[in-house]
Amino acid sequence: MERTMETIWSNCLSIIKDNVNPQSFKTWFEPIKPVRLRENVLTIQVPSQFFYEWLEEHYVNLLHKTVKRELGSEGRLEYSIVMDNQGNEKSPYTINVPGSQARNKNPDLAVAVNIGASIKNPFIIPGLKKINVDSQLNQRYTFDNYVEGDCNRLARSAGMAVAAKPGGTSFNPLMIYGNVGLGKSHLVQAIGNQIKSNFPNKTVLYVTAEKFTQQFIDSLKNNSANDFVNFYQLMDVLILDDVHNLANKEKTQDVFFHIFNHLHQTGKQLILTSDRAPKDIKGMEERLLSRFKWGLSTDLQMPDFETRVAILEMKMYADGIDLPREVVEFIAHNISSSIRELEGALTSLLAYTTLSKKMPDLDLAKMVMRNFVKNVSLEISIESIQSLVCEFFDLNVDLLKAKTRKREVVQARQISMYFAKKLTKNSLKTIGEYFGGRDHSTVIHSCQTVEDLMETDRRFKGYVEEIQKKIKISTV
Repeated sequence: MERTMETIWSNCLSIIKDNVNPQSFKTWFEPIKPVRLRENVLTIQVPSQFFYEWLEEHYVNLLHKTVKRELGSEGRLEYSIVMDNQGNEKSPYTINVPGSQARNKNPDLAVAVNIGASIKNPFIIPGLKKINVDSQLNQRYTFDNYVEGDCNRLARSAGMAVAAKPGGTSFNPLMIYGNVGLGKSHLVQAIGNQIKSNFPNKTVLYVTAEKFTQQFIDSLKNNSANDFVNFYQLMDVLILDDVHNLANKEKTQDVFFHIFNHLHQTGKQLILTSDRAPKDIKGMEERLLSRFKWGLSTDLQMPDFETRVAILEMKMYADGIDLPREVVEFIAHNISSSIRELEGALTSLLAYTTLSKKMPDLDLAKMVMRNFVKNVSLEISIESIQSLVCEFFDLNVDLLKAKTRKREVVQARQISMYFAKKLTKNSLKTIGEYFGGRDHSTVIHSCQTVEDLMETDRRFKGYVEEIQKKIKISTV
């Protein structure tokens, strides 16, 4: 039976597969293609120069032993490397490079893949001398000023674990995703700052995906792509912010793929952020998306009312200011789109207070919020809802918090809970606390009961609609 390059390489793969872990085999050997067999020399094609360098560094002995087993003691290996085109040609081209044994006899053949002794730092501005890598982290972002709540507890806990043992947990990569303004950048930079504090000798780097892309483009222009790759491979912790911005940038994704593999396989920590879950990122190579899922992907949600109040209070404390509790709660009630907007509203109020030299009371807060925030629902609180519902049914508000099961009280309580859930941003747990410490399941049951009765009881529906009108009038 004639031995072809395909059968020989297939036999080689069978041996290699028994000697490496499944993920390494899939990453580093499945993409290889046999392209030529002449006498005792097998030529295999690899997808990039970095790929070739990785094989030579980590698997050279395994490859040579396997090839010699198939081709005999005179068997040799040659690489055909697919090179990124940087000239005017319309497609990539390949170069052939002997394996390490032959290359040692004729060093000139390896010129195309040699790495210069000096690696350029893409963060250094020309004309400035800088040896150490600046982390690019904002020192103000720490765990101490990152308020914990139900909305971020898992992400924060994972971040603390990574900071205590970077590269040594199952959270690698750690991917944090969520809408704009929810604190993703704050959290990942807090992780980076904590790692620098815990491990001063580790090299930590924070970079946005846009900056990473621009640096890569510059490296292609300057024929320094190797320096770019090798610089990033030196990192102990790489934090890439807004990774979704790599979408539809094929070459940038390719170079990040190789950097990712190198760092991950050498036990270095990767931390990523995105505005959406990995499965929802469009225009990203599947091989990258699959790697994003290797560790932990966790989302950040909009904080509940209590956490928003805590965020405002922490900012006030940091700025050395004090506002009436009712003003703080008013802002927290009416800003629910993002933490960034929440803090912006507070800053706007403080700026107006300083310029107008007026006391920051509730009336001033209402006026400022009308100017700076769209579609504000003014002063809709659980207390005001309870008051209006009890006024409508001529009941004492305290009865809503009591354990009585009188029909008229139960009905008023259920309607109050219904509007509290519908018109405020409070959590189910918080709503229940306003009604005598009832649990969230009671709130859910009450809301469902009101919705069901509105569909079947015309008189009850009229009550609910009339109360809703009164609530809207009271908040104009």
